[in-house]
Amino acid sequence: MELVRTINEVRKIVKEWKSKGYKVGYVPTMGYLHEGHKSLILKSVSENDKTIVSIFVNPIQFGPTEDLESYPRDIERDKKLVSDAGADLIFYPEVSEMYPSHFTTLVNTKEVSENLCGAKRPVHFGGVCTVLSKFFNIITPDRAYFGQKDAQQLAVVKRFVRDLNFDIEIIGCPIIREDDGLAKSSRNTYLNPEERKAALILSKSLAKGKDLILAGERDANKVIKCITDSLNTEKLAKVDYVSVVDNENIQYIDTIKGEVLVAIAVYIGKTRLIDNFIIKVED
Repeated sequence: MELVRTINEVRKIVKEWKSKGYKVGYVPTMGYLHEGHKSLILKSVSENDKTIVSIFVNPIQFGPTEDLESYPRDIERDKKLVSDAGADLIFYPEVSEMYPSHFTTLVNTKEVSENLCGAKRPVHFGGVCTVLSKFFNIITPDRAYFGQKDAQQLAVVKRFVRDLNFDIEIIGCPIIREDDGLAKSSRNTYLNPEERKAALILSKSLAKGKDLILAGERDANKVIKCITDSLNTEKLAKVDYVSVVDNENIQYIDTIKGEVLVAIAVYIGKTRLIDNFIIKVED
């Protein structure tokens, strides 16, 4: 496995691969990798001739009060996980490599990025779309892999790839959870032991909402109340949002039908965690 730092190096390597007819898979990350990231890399390795993993903490997707400086970083740890998963190359650029002086261009989406995390973090998805547009242009992958834990991000990426005619297949992969149900996240490292235990309320509350839908409930507000009431039983949890939206356009709905995303964001102490499930309900 190789680690490269510059755009020119990546382009040279990919050009050589493609001259040999190789298919290239791509997994974008912000580092501090865990089993969720590894599952994406393994999926890419199984479906492509070559796999690139980018590690880049993207400053323009963080708001002024968010955790850019404290976001966990450990490149040596990350290199081992990527190598063990069988990827071929890590692209690990400096901020100055991705955003040269006087960088002024932003890519954004309407509608699909406006609700859920987009409503709470107004700069976030513009930063995500911009950096991914750059990575897609630099790496020119055939396929790119994203986890369902960031379900709104996955919907946003699918939309801007479609709208801007990127010749890339976007592949969503299931949430990877700890044995006790907590969705794997780099931010889980912020939790102290008491908070880590309290964080289990996210998956437990979502399970209650899912059971309610499976039992026949179609009123989105009743599902939201069920999940919210459950979350509020945990004294360390502060609900940011509990929402039911259609999974393609990320618009709020009153009646549960079609493919639906039930998504939550909850503060456990000072750490903001997200989780969700997707369910398809026939009319």
